[in-house]
Amino acid sequence: MRSQHQNRSFNEEDDTEINLTPMLDVVFIMLIFFIVTATFIKETGIEVVRPSAITAEVPSKGAIFIAINEQNEIWIDREKVDPRGVRTVIERLAAESPEGGVVIQADSAAKNSTLITVMDAAKEAGVVNVTVAAEQI
Repeated sequence: MRSQHQNRSFNEEDDTEINLTPMLDVVFIMLIFFIVTATFIKETGIEVVRPSAITAEVPSKGAIFIAINEQNEIWIDREKVDPRGVRTVIERLAAESPEGGVVIQADSAAKNSTLITVMDAAKEAGVVNVTVAAEQI
């Protein structure tokens, strides 16, 4: 009789195991969902001293960030870009995230002609929303 009782308790222990497979499936599906829906912020790759403005705003959607430093070098996505190639780079990045606009972070010591060149290239690339970044006062 004792052996039957021991067998029964052994079988009860087997039945109490928790099956983790469905939980792992849900975790992997959630992980895939967050990876697919994540938006990645593209940065310019250099620090720029922006001019101050009272009306400065933070862009809400994924934007293409372009930096112009004090030497009038144009940086997009951590790479220095020739002024003649700005339009093609903007077209490529706009195709990846069409809902975003272009945010130009021009150094306060940069020339206006470089800023106008970048703005014209963005407009020629078909981007409607072009803004110039400023520090909020």
